[in-house]
Amino acid sequence: MQQSRTGRQLTLSHGTHRAVIVELGAALRSYAVGERTVIDGFAEQDGITGGRGQILVPWPNRIRDGRYPWDGQDLQLPLTEPAGGNAIHGLLRWVAWQVVEASGSRAVLEVPLWPQPGYPFHLHVRAEYALGESGLEVAVTARNLDTSAAPYGFGQHPYITPGTALVDQAVLTVPARTWLRTDERGLPVAAEPVAGTEYDLRTPRAVGALRLDTPFGDLDRDADGRAVVRLAHPSGAFGTDVWLGEGADYVQLYTGDTLPQGERRRAVAVEPMTCPPGRLPQRRGARRPRPRRAAHRPLGDHAVGRVTAPSRSPI
Repeated sequence: MQQSRTGRQLTLSHGTHRAVIVELGAALRSYAVGERTVIDGFAEQDGITGGRGQILVPWPNRIRDGRYPWDGQDLQLPLTEPAGGNAIHGLLRWVAWQVVEASGSRAVLEVPLWPQPGYPFHLHVRAEYALGESGLEVAVTARNLDTSAAPYGFGQHPYITPGTALVDQAVLTVPARTWLRTDERGLPVAAEPVAGTEYDLRTPRAVGALRLDTPFGDLDRDADGRAVVRLAHPSGAFGTDVWLGEGADYVQLYTGDTLPQGERRRAVAVEPMTCPPGRLPQRRGARRPRPRRAAHRPLGDHAVGRVTAPSRSPI
């Protein structure tokens, strides 16, 4: 039997809800409710492609040229997206996380982020997955082990499937008043109003031929402080909401047009982010700041998502 390429497989279940978390990167491999697949993930014997289900720490998205200033230094990260000349999606995607708890409907994984070239800061990161009646909750806590502040951002990269062969027929709602126009490297060059553009998704509409690898900001929120991204089946019979709470000020939508043939446009990546693409947060935090916490419940049968992310300030 072929060994898994993503390490230990942690199966969680609660009623009709079932999810699998993997040791590599503490990624979400699969999630389903009954017979309905909610996440477009990957098989046990496959590697992770397209960032599927990965936790993005200590930054989501891209850093321009892999460079950023901090405390009077110019720091240089490895260019992990060589074609674009960017550092992408953090430093913990391809690291084995330690499984500290795995039972029934709950799993906890932890990993140290050691000081290294380009990111000379020492963090301890913990991911807690739990299934319940309302869906799957992911709580990510980052603790700063240094005596001074560290730049920090958080994101996650689940691909939501609408239950159709392609996303073109799915109905998408994004409560954003601005979109970030990006260059050929995927880096933002300007924030522009969505009004009057193809990126105005504040009212539900079919995805159609729209190609998205697009950050959105200025999110409208409900009375509970949530911004809700919804991907629904065209019949209206079911769908999935991703709730973005306080601190998740941006969301990236990706229709997968640059993925390998056969993977394109079969799901929409809904990526909550605590900072915009292009740079790490630059605000200073207190010395030995308290941990920030991110809870992510993107998944369930209809409206079952919540994202409560860390603030944009450094930790």
